[in-house]
Amino acid sequence: MTEPSTFAFPPDGAIPNSVLPLLVYRGAVPADPAAIERLFAANRWPPAWRDGVYPFHHFHSNAHEVLGVARGEASVLFGGPNGTTLTVRAGDVVVVPAGVGHCAQTRSADLLIVGGYPDNAPSPDQHRGKPGDFERVSRAIALVAPPAADPVAGEGGPLRVLWAG
Repeated sequence: MTEPSTFAFPPDGAIPNSVLPLLVYRGAVPADPAAIERLFAANRWPPAWRDGVYPFHHFHSNAHEVLGVARGEASVLFGGPNGTTLTVRAGDVVVVPAGVGHCAQTRSADLLIVGGYPDNAPSPDQHRGKPGDFERVSRAIALVAPPAADPVAGEGGPLRVLWAG
């Protein structure tokens, strides 16, 4: 199993981001949506949707999120307007901690992402970084429960160590 790359993003006054690192697993899954859904479900991250990434900055204050790229590629800006743009391709998996902003910059016509949330998470909310919400959502993010397992490697996977902080 390849160790994920990690990325950290400080709060920017609108997007709270997280003390937990964003994880990027390159070439970790087959380029097959059904296979990605089975893997996520087996590792306690039930798949919740198939689509792309919204083309506007947003984040979830009550749930972590996993993005499994089944087809195509996209450039996604993580961490808010001053964050880092990463290109993700079929076979990649990104684990987005609660609070970390994400926004599609470009995408191929065939892009398909399987998204999911830990099995201990509530239905995810969505925020767009309104400055007046910053303190409230930051408090909510701090209370998000850690996932029971890594969506790619299960209970013994690197997420549990990297997010043990």
